[in-house]
Parts: sequence; C-alpha cells; structure tokens
Amino acid sequence: MLNFYKLIEIVVSLQSLIISTMLPVYIPITFIDKSTNSFEMPITWQIPTIILLTLIFDRKVVFRAFTIYIVLGLFIFPVFHQGGSIGYLITPNFGYLLGIYPLIKIIDNLNNRNKIDISHFLINGFLGITAMHLTGIFYNFIQVIFYNQFNIFLYHLGKYSVGKIGYHLIMLIPLILLIKPIKYIKYSK
Repeated sequence: MLNFYKLIEIVVSLQSLIISTMLPVYIPITFIDKSTNSFEMPITWQIPTIILLTLIFDRKVVFRAFTIYIVLGLFIFPVFHQGGSIGYLITPNFGYLLGIYPLIKIIDNLNNRNKIDISHFLINGFLGITAMHLTGIFYNFIQVIFYNQFNIFLYHLGKYSVGKIGYHLIMLIPLILLIKPIKYIKYSK
C-alpha cells in the first residue's frame, strides 16, 4: 500500500525522469579566436538523474517511477529520447532502457550499506553503467538473432554502447559534487 509521501516521491521522480530525458548535454568549447562553439554529447541527463534519484529515494520508489515512465513512453506519450510508442520495443534503445533496472539496483547498494562516499560511488557507478550497457547489448543480440540480421550487430554495438559508455562514465563526475550534501541530508537525523 502506498502512502501519501511515497506517492509524492514517485511523482517527483517521474517528473525528473521526463524532464531529464528532454535535455541534451552540451559542452562549450572555446577556440583560439575566442569564439565559443558547443559540442553536443549523444546522451541526455537521464542516467545521472536516475543515479541521483536512487541515492535520494528508496529503490522501490525509483523502480515504480521508471516503470511508469516506460509505460507512458510505450502507450501514452513519446517521452523517450528518440520518440516513443509500442514500436520502440524493436529498437536497440529499448534494451538500454531495460538496463536502467540493474543500474538502479547496483546504485541502491550504496544506500543499503550506508557507503555513500566517492570511492564506493565511483565503483558502483561504473558497475551500474556497465550492467546497463551489457543489458542493452544482450537485448540487441536477441533482436539480431530473432530478425536474423547479424550484419547490424557491430554497428549497433558501436553506436549505442561503445560510442556512449565513455560519456555515461564522464557524467558520474558532476554527481561526485552532490555526494556530501546527499549524505548529510540522509544521515543527519
């Protein structure tokens, strides 16, 4: 049974997930002639937001919010990064969305053991992002076998995993700055 506070946490988590999916990541790069250009990374703020929500709230809350997010994206609104609808199930991106569940489970280990510090966060973050990508690769491999299109497996591997895992790991760095405030808020009672 959900109480009122858990419902508020789920709604806040769901709103954060939807908003973070819509925001691309840009890095301003200043060149010699003092002009500033932006470099767009091929990811959104979704993964760091999920990691942050998992550190703040209980794993069950984030699981429920993410499940609602997937249902919304598949059946109601196109809230995923590259659209939505039931047809999203046959894209390689959906495997990486399913990979968020092991990511949440691994990051939640920090909450269960009261080990929210930089070293444990980086280890669990690396393991969680690796588990997410392995889930996506496995989903892609199942699709390749099912549709008998072995020639696109390496292309999808490069585009969706090898091409993005470095960026996902880099996105752990801004979250390091939030570890002490989260630890203080959670354990100052």
